[in-house]
Amino acid sequence: MPDKLTCEQRHRCMASIRGKDTKPEMIVRRWLHGRGFRYRVNVKGLPGTPDIVLRKYRTAIFIHGCFWHGHEGCRYFVLPKSNTGFWTAKIERNRERDLERRAQLKRMGWHTIVIWECQLKPKVKERTLAELEHLLHKTYIDNLRPRKAAVYSFDTEPTLRAAEEQVEYERAAYGCNDNDNDDEFTIHNPI
Repeated sequence: MPDKLTCEQRHRCMASIRGKDTKPEMIVRRWLHGRGFRYRVNVKGLPGTPDIVLRKYRTAIFIHGCFWHGHEGCRYFVLPKSNTGFWTAKIERNRERDLERRAQLKRMGWHTIVIWECQLKPKVKERTLAELEHLLHKTYIDNLRPRKAAVYSFDTEPTLRAAEEQVEYERAAYGCNDNDNDDEFTIHNPI
């Protein structure tokens, strides 16, 4: 099926599609700011240039358009009838890139949240935003919890090497109490 627009009209139409400050982004940003969340927008230093970054929560939020990122099962994602091969390949590349960028962020210790354009439609917007708030609070609490500690036990008798003499040290000289438990040390592993 041939394109109904001329090349110049199509170019103007495609050039007018914004990548920043879209309506779905603005909905989420206004809502977050109204709830007291503070964030950065389009942080270039992180993989994928997330739409919203909450450093306190170590969370990156991506707000995807259903068409451009290929939201499966969504009624707003319909492949164009013209130039289908091009659009299929383009959307598939977008999906692969999205997965790769989220995996990079996860390896860097960041949490990622993806919000789809259709999840911000009037009927489901409040539920989506409430779930977002719940996820952010959960992430913050999880980050505050102490990491799992590894417990190591040592023999009470030190092992002597062939050239060492057995020497008694005074405990008070090293700031140790007799009440200290010399068998256990707790090391907190950073995750």
